[in-house]
Amino acid sequence: MNRAREPLKLEPNLKQLFVPAAIGLILFLLFQVFPTFSPESAEMASPDIISKEQAQQAALRFASEQLQFSAVDPDEALVTYQSKSELYGYLAKVKKLQEYNKTYEAKYPYDVYRVRLSEPGGDALNVDVHMQNSGIVGFSYDYARSSYDRIELNKGDVQKQMLLIAEDGLTLAEKEALAEPWLQRAGYDLQHLERITKEGEPRLQYVDRESKIGDSALELRFTFENGKLRSYEPLFSVPASHSAYVNKQTKNATWLTLAGYGLFTLILGILAIVYSVKTRAHTSFKRGLFLSALLFVIQMLNTYNLIPVFKAQGMSQTGLIGMMIFYAIYSLIFSALLYFSLVGGNGLWKKEDGLNPWPRAKEPGYGHYVLNSMKLGYVWALILLGIQSIIFIVLSLTLNTWSTTDATQSPYNMLYPWMFPLMAWLAGISEEAVYRLFGIKMVKKIVRNTFVASLITSLIWALGHTLYPIYPVISRPIELVIIGLLFSYIFLKYGYLAAMFSHVIFNSILMGISLIMLKDTANMLTGVFYMVLPAIVAYVIYRFNPTKKEKPYITTPPHEVH
Repeated sequence: MNRAREPLKLEPNLKQLFVPAAIGLILFLLFQVFPTFSPESAEMASPDIISKEQAQQAALRFASEQLQFSAVDPDEALVTYQSKSELYGYLAKVKKLQEYNKTYEAKYPYDVYRVRLSEPGGDALNVDVHMQNSGIVGFSYDYARSSYDRIELNKGDVQKQMLLIAEDGLTLAEKEALAEPWLQRAGYDLQHLERITKEGEPRLQYVDRESKIGDSALELRFTFENGKLRSYEPLFSVPASHSAYVNKQTKNATWLTLAGYGLFTLILGILAIVYSVKTRAHTSFKRGLFLSALLFVIQMLNTYNLIPVFKAQGMSQTGLIGMMIFYAIYSLIFSALLYFSLVGGNGLWKKEDGLNPWPRAKEPGYGHYVLNSMKLGYVWALILLGIQSIIFIVLSLTLNTWSTTDATQSPYNMLYPWMFPLMAWLAGISEEAVYRLFGIKMVKKIVRNTFVASLITSLIWALGHTLYPIYPVISRPIELVIIGLLFSYIFLKYGYLAAMFSHVIFNSILMGISLIMLKDTANMLTGVFYMVLPAIVAYVIYRFNPTKKEKPYITTPPHEVH
């Protein structure tokens, strides 16, 4: 890291880092990229995904021909990606994904397109369409005046009685009569199905004991409302023990996020405001405004990009407006946290150590400094990706770590998937400012040790990622504490810009690959573009900060004029 009031100099020996970077790239490709694109180990049985338009047409045909349902405006149908994450997680945990893909996925997928069609009066029909073969997987009605979803929130006998009322007194025989045509259409032999619903119980459920994988068996589920069939869904069950484990892990992750990440990040934010004021003679309140505004814009774009997710959850137009207002307030608070972390962190390092962790434009050597920070970022990002791959392998062998799907974060559910990798910049800019630039120096004032300070801030940062669907939930903090310590090393050795570029490039590669996996030309090119965008940004900054524009430091007093 450069000293304050001295010309900027960042000339790392990149040759020494090329070998570990090459090894990191090879490990990353072997263990994270190639398995994803391999037909034998891909999450889906077929690599060919139909378009949302094809799914929409399949749903419209089914609704018209089988249900006599006429949509108000077929072109306005909402198509989202939905996933049975519990089933996928169970299969991943017991290592049955490949077997399931070969045997059952073509008829009972865990990933589907859900097409929501509306008709006059506000009623809607949800049709689940297979993402590879366009087959209809299941359907459900969503009536405008229905209270069914609210009833599902209740437990035990209360829920049972309310569901029976919603069914409008249907007998078990009447339910079977409504369900039988759908079972026959699907080719089931009723003699081989075991009805597990008894008289006087809500819903209707069959199980096919012959279709089984692990402790999961095929179930055919029907629900009813107002004397009519409300939904039909064939799916493989998830063992109760697995569901209980996931629920407990999720509760633990929620507490770790709120107490470990949220509370301590809030404390860091308050301290950042205090030390921005205390070190004002060594820093500038004009700096950080652009990055904070950029952060706010990216966060709001990301929220807008996820509107299909909120609509799929049944959110009204009023609800969407309220949600946008809420996230605008949240984004302003988060942007303020970034701003004061930049100002306060920069001031602390200059005041107490005489260091210059975040140089200004037009300082001598700034253009080359940014360019070299970017080069370091790419080299270290490849090293970090390789280390991450090794961590994943070790966690899998020791903790039996497994993950599942999360439809709410999938590019399939975004208005514009190409905007998704912008989040790489949000994370790199903000997290390196809060937990490295300000956090390390602030915590070091308390613990008096740089490594311990880096460890604590890395842990706080890591706990903010426990709600990702990776189990056991302690897996992600273990991984990210190690990664966080390496980001801390980069920051302490080279400064904020090198750490920021490393973080941005690290995330851009991962997010760019997620776009490439969509396998259409536009998204593939966009994914590659985001991987090289940090280089473009650094080069533009370099070109706009030539040597002749740099303001030289005055290191000696001027000659007196006699």
